[in-house]
Amino acid sequence: MDKMKYVKIGEANSRAEADIIESFLEAEGIDVELVEESVSHSAYSVASARVEIFIPKEKVEQAHELLVPFDDIFQKNDDED
Repeated sequence: MDKMKYVKIGEANSRAEADIIESFLEAEGIDVELVEESVSHSAYSVASARVEIFIPKEKVEQAHELLVPFDDIFQKNDDED
């Protein structure tokens, strides 16, 4: 059985922004996984931590079309190795 593949489409500047994008994409039928880098050994919440946004590979084109207003989250080509 072929496993579903997720790809990173970009990053949000905060968890709040990521939650909005997640809700928007899920309302359009796109599954979303958010990955937030945690700060180890910290008792404080970090409001400005970047959050990576992952979606199924086959939904990338649809997500890019939907997220034009959020164009600052998309990865730049020079960031890819």
